[in-house]
Amino acid sequence: MLFGLMTRLLAGHKGAVTAIVALQLVQTAGNLLLPTINAAIIDDGIVAGNTPEIFRLGTVMVLIAAVQASAAIAAGYFGAVVAMKLGHQLRGEVFTRIQSLSSQEMAAFGTQSLVTRATNDTQQIQSFAVLVFTMLVAAPVMAAGGVLLAWQQDMVLSSVVMVIMPILLLIMYLIVRRLVPLYRQGQELLDRTGELFREQIIGANVIRAFVRQGHETRRFAKTNSSLTGNNLQSSLLVAGMLPLIMIVVNLSSVAVVWFGGHRVYDGGMKIGALTAFIAYILQILLAIMMAMYVFMTAPRAVACAERLGAVLDARPSVQDHKAPTQETRHGSSLEGGSVTFRNVSFSYPGAENPVLEDISFTARPGTTVAIVGSTGSGKSTLLSLVPRFLDATAGTISIGGRNICSMSLDVLRRTMAVVPQMSHLFSGTIADNLRVAAPEATEGQLWEAMETAQAAGFVRALPRGMDTEVGPGGTNLSGGQRQRICIARALLRRVPVYLFDDSFSALDFATEARVRDALEIALEGAVVIVVAERISTAAGAGQILVLDDGRLAAQGTHLQLLETSATYREIAESQLALDDAP
Repeated sequence: MLFGLMTRLLAGHKGAVTAIVALQLVQTAGNLLLPTINAAIIDDGIVAGNTPEIFRLGTVMVLIAAVQASAAIAAGYFGAVVAMKLGHQLRGEVFTRIQSLSSQEMAAFGTQSLVTRATNDTQQIQSFAVLVFTMLVAAPVMAAGGVLLAWQQDMVLSSVVMVIMPILLLIMYLIVRRLVPLYRQGQELLDRTGELFREQIIGANVIRAFVRQGHETRRFAKTNSSLTGNNLQSSLLVAGMLPLIMIVVNLSSVAVVWFGGHRVYDGGMKIGALTAFIAYILQILLAIMMAMYVFMTAPRAVACAERLGAVLDARPSVQDHKAPTQETRHGSSLEGGSVTFRNVSFSYPGAENPVLEDISFTARPGTTVAIVGSTGSGKSTLLSLVPRFLDATAGTISIGGRNICSMSLDVLRRTMAVVPQMSHLFSGTIADNLRVAAPEATEGQLWEAMETAQAAGFVRALPRGMDTEVGPGGTNLSGGQRQRICIARALLRRVPVYLFDDSFSALDFATEARVRDALEIALEGAVVIVVAERISTAAGAGQILVLDDGRLAAQGTHLQLLETSATYREIAESQLALDDAP
């Protein structure tokens, strides 16, 4: 998974990768040549008393060292640049894929997990790429070249290399095998820790109100301890590598000096050859250490690649139509069209019972359709089917006589404006948030939409007016203020269909009444579908749908339903009783 992902990402950087490999080979060749030249200086220059040979070979060493250093610097620079581009591309792909996922996939992965995958996991892959470009190319060449050149210096002494290499490879294998599951578990624990952080920050007031600080502290401490224990185990394995390697290196160095000294004393080996042999032994060990370092970081990168691959390979349940018809390629043909549900049902994968079952109705232009029902009856799910945030599992939905599944998602969603149940605002100014719906909107148009949504009054009272900064999620505004800004944002889009998902719940009755009256004028001629928790919100609608356990229990006007629908009458009476209560 890891190298498949990296190979695909690097497909567009073949020239740079080739240059990096070439520079690494030049650097490694320089490293391998220097000990041999140094041996020649000792044996043919110093021992033989040949001063010109010393200067000649010394000059060659200086030139090789200069070329080697230049190649190393260039390889490091280009390796870092390509790794950063790889990370940039991967983050972009993950972000784009997340944007294409439907509500079902988003819920399956989890918000915090997706954030961690797009940031931390991508960073791990990027860091691993840097190591690959700086170490993994040079390590095998250096090890193989070191073995051959050491063998050339002295075949008998080379038996030491044949002993230490299997030992080092065995150490690497045992450590890497243990690290893979630890790193995979560590990323999952990181997701969980981040999710707890997010929950406790967002719900801080609830925790304080119910005096649950101790419980939440213990809950977080448990997860934090698990993450710490996991990181400690993996860190101990990584830390234990160096002592084990140094033991092998030191013992091999002692063995080389011991046996090599005896061979020099017996005349079977020259002093220069012994120094070169020791240098090659160190280079072989360095190459193995480099490879071990790369392979010890690889398990974390593998775990991250698997998690990123799951996101990139996820097939959105809501698919854009591959070949929209001429009529559904343009939004103009849908102007003034009705929204029609024909025997629509929806079930979540693996669910025993459907959320919606056999829903049929028509919302005509110039009318408001209100959807009421008890909590969990499927009201918001029904509304989510119109812009295809979710896809119906049975039946058809059409706008202007066109099946929405035969339309491009962009065209479909350009025909409607949605005010979601959660009044989400983005970081930036109030004007920036409004222009999410209409980037080219003038200041006059912004204020007109705010007037209709009954938001102009409180916005003008703010010190900076429309230029007031909005905190993440709109946390520096009240719930009612956020709802009115979201309504104004939707009104900036001149579209044939407007969807309001319980968008008046945070408003007082007087403000809600003013907003409804203004919307009735502003949205004249459009299809308006409203999910309503309050009977007062639904009472003025031209058509009211009553949902009961996912089924359409009744439909009609407010007066008709009071007479014919027990479910609607029960909801209305319960709310009237609450309103009349002292």
